[in-house]
Amino acid sequence: MPRNVRDVVFVDGVRTPFGKAGPKGIYHETRADDLVIACIRELMRRNPSLPPARVDEVAIAATTQIGDQGLTIGRTAALLAGLPREVPGYAIDRMCAGAMTAVTTAAGGIAFGAYDVVVAGGVEHMGRHPMGEGADPNPRIISEQLVDPSALVMGNTAENIHDRFPQLTKERADRFAVGSQEKAAKAYADNLIQPDLVPVAARSVEQGWGLATADEPMRPGTTLEGLAALKTPFRPHGRVTAGNAAGLNDGATACLLAAEDTARELGLPIKMRLVQFAFAGVEPEVMGIGPVPATEKALERAGLSIDDIGLFELNEAFAVQVLSFLDHYKIADDDPRVNKYGGAIAFGHPLASSGVRLMTQLARQFEAHPEVRYGLTSMCIGLGMGGTVIWENPNWTGADADATAAGANSEGNDK
Repeated sequence: MPRNVRDVVFVDGVRTPFGKAGPKGIYHETRADDLVIACIRELMRRNPSLPPARVDEVAIAATTQIGDQGLTIGRTAALLAGLPREVPGYAIDRMCAGAMTAVTTAAGGIAFGAYDVVVAGGVEHMGRHPMGEGADPNPRIISEQLVDPSALVMGNTAENIHDRFPQLTKERADRFAVGSQEKAAKAYADNLIQPDLVPVAARSVEQGWGLATADEPMRPGTTLEGLAALKTPFRPHGRVTAGNAAGLNDGATACLLAAEDTARELGLPIKMRLVQFAFAGVEPEVMGIGPVPATEKALERAGLSIDDIGLFELNEAFAVQVLSFLDHYKIADDDPRVNKYGGAIAFGHPLASSGVRLMTQLARQFEAHPEVRYGLTSMCIGLGMGGTVIWENPNWTGADADATAAGANSEGNDK
């Protein structure tokens, strides 16, 4: 039986400020699920024309699905956030790309007609649940030489990329990291980040109760000289440091996705239109190169080239990982299209939550850049994968924008 494939749109996205993991972090005494709940409640508050009963699904990702970020967190968070009991939910895991996968999985359901509106996001409380806590990797993956032992330590995989591509020097990685901090500080100064942050009441060991309103990991004033002096924890005389990599962080994200016709029916904003997505596997030992084949696959399926992409939001798990992507596509390290507001090196990377942070920042950039038609969000994924999502700017003012949109709507109605 033929079915119409519906256009999927990104309606809105929010996140908590990201915190430093550990006893001194702002969220040390805050539950992971409460961070998600704050995001879901804020989405509903910001979009009052959306009846809560119209939410068809809640998909929430977590990498370490135990304790307060276990027990099918999508369902429990939906209940605790006050959504109707009829709204189902589930949990999902694709390590760093958890929230990204929550979005793409939910988007498939919307396109197919199973859902009209979905909440998708992710959380990681790395202070309570360090990556790999409770995991029991099958020893055969090492003993049968399916992967090199370095593949199980993300910092070692970044060092391996430096080995494979000698032109990706530590000096380049440090310079990129300084740029990330500078762009993030400027974005804060221009009030481009704060509108999508959810203030969270939190209790820290050192300061007691307070309100988290800004990202804790940021290090404005970072210099090349300062980064050059940092230790290289993953190997002696290595190149990966705490300064040119994302830290260990706590935080949550959530977004609203909808069928475009439903968004228009309910008067919801349309901030981005999903074009295509792809995931790809690579050698686990160099997992940071995963965004390259994922992007190639997504571009091919979309009928686009890298030259069609006007804005890039690349997750900065490690500076060298982003640099490997830029070198592959012959993009300059300081290209203004890349991570205009800074990235995870500055803001933090609470693993499964980060995919929606990338999307939220891209959506805000689309509003400011109507001359840009396409943008992408991409990230590397532990155990040797990459994920890329291509988005279209609904604010695009190209000469044939109206004609293109009319043609697309006509084509969709004819299917």
